[in-house]
Amino acid sequence: MTAPLGTVPARAADLTIAVGGAFTSMDPHFFDLSPNHALTWHVFDRLVHPDADQRPSPGLATSWRVIDERTWEFKLREGVRWQDGTPFTADDVVYTFERAPNVPNSPTSMGQYIRPVTRLEVVDAHTIRMHTAEPIPLIPQMMMSFSIIGRKQGEGMSTADYNSGKAAIGTGPYRLVSLALGDRAVFARNPDYWGRPQPWERVTYRMITNDSARVAALQSGDVDAIDTVPTRDVARISRDNRLTVASRPGLRLIYLYVDANRPVSPLVTDRDGKPIPNPMRDVRVRQALSIAINREGIQRQIMEGYSKPTGQAQPEGAMGYDPSIPVPAYEPDRAKRLLAEAGYPDGFNITLSGPNDRYVNDDSIAQAIAQMWARIGVRTQVATTPASVFFTAGGVRDEHSIALTGWSTSTGEPDTHLSLMLATPEPERGRGTRLRPSHYSNTSLDRLIDRALTTIDQEAREKLYFEAIRIGYQQELAVIPIHHQVNIWAMRKGISYTPQLSEQTRAMEFAPAR
Repeated sequence: MTAPLGTVPARAADLTIAVGGAFTSMDPHFFDLSPNHALTWHVFDRLVHPDADQRPSPGLATSWRVIDERTWEFKLREGVRWQDGTPFTADDVVYTFERAPNVPNSPTSMGQYIRPVTRLEVVDAHTIRMHTAEPIPLIPQMMMSFSIIGRKQGEGMSTADYNSGKAAIGTGPYRLVSLALGDRAVFARNPDYWGRPQPWERVTYRMITNDSARVAALQSGDVDAIDTVPTRDVARISRDNRLTVASRPGLRLIYLYVDANRPVSPLVTDRDGKPIPNPMRDVRVRQALSIAINREGIQRQIMEGYSKPTGQAQPEGAMGYDPSIPVPAYEPDRAKRLLAEAGYPDGFNITLSGPNDRYVNDDSIAQAIAQMWARIGVRTQVATTPASVFFTAGGVRDEHSIALTGWSTSTGEPDTHLSLMLATPEPERGRGTRLRPSHYSNTSLDRLIDRALTTIDQEAREKLYFEAIRIGYQQELAVIPIHHQVNIWAMRKGISYTPQLSEQTRAMEFAPAR
């Protein structure tokens, strides 16, 4: 246990962090989930590192270049060893590409980041070329999105072997000491790490999904730092002279995915509770639901100012942000008129699903939206559940009609917003997703997305992003954006933190204050 606040810890180089995101595995390829990536990155490294602004920088690869439009060459870092002493080579990258998209029972595959590479060419032990069937401009950004594992350490190993620690042997800054899923992981500093020496001898990485319990753990001195600070507690924590707060607007978009195409949606009925044809197939209904949401009110009353209302995929300053797209105005009277024009003058009944422990104030946001929709005649029942239940019901069983959820691009660009939210599902190409099924399909938009995701020139690519986002988010409302989260951390005095554009919380961003 960490020493009480205001005293000197027995081991000053130990750090205990409590995170709100529920991590589920030490297997870095099991689940494309931010809390899992944050956990496993302590042990497993990546070819390319995102910097604090989510731009590519050297990792296990020291450099990369375009050979031609369909070939990228990566130079691998020499002298790197796995934590069992085995040298890191290009063959480990080959093995990672073989395994990562094919992990048994994976809820969401890592294939979207690897599938564009049709062939790996090993030039020598520390040079590898990635060949693609079409121009893929975001290959370096995709390499920021998944961890490299060793052939010797991983061959024949299952997800259970990673969770037990048997296969958890990486090239990262920390070694795994122990893992108790649902509770904590303990890491020890890797003295042979190739990168910047870490200041912490031992890191305890705790999972405390309950907001009040996480804050209480910080205030009692049971932990040194926490993430996803509840907005309602920021002012109180800031007044505590033993603690400090850090925040930064992030890439996490909070939005509604809409069952926009099925003829009948499972949780929509008329006033008498009888199933009706899916009203959300009509864009006027989707528009009505959007403009009935008071985004500024949510920002002010629920998020305590710690959100950025939006009508698009990316936050201001990020690649793909279009300043011409306004935040949707709050227009409940116009929403009623749109419903009447669509044939629903008396509204209808619907269930709004969502998690209650995954995003900042997620349950409160869902409750507020339900009240706003009730004012335009859409009687809304809220059904929020723990994230594990929510994602299974929506992603695996496709049981939702409309749901509050979130998404954060791992590349810093809106490529996955387009390919996973707007594109017609084509699993073999990594298009669409079972995790957030909207059933939306637009062949002309598909062609536009294809162009955007194969345009090497950055300026031309961003213009295509703008066009696709205007269609999918502003005009068609295939998804309904709400806001971008502002990420908030708190820690005891004596510890500094460097906020990242990414919301992932890792020991590597903490340091003893100077």
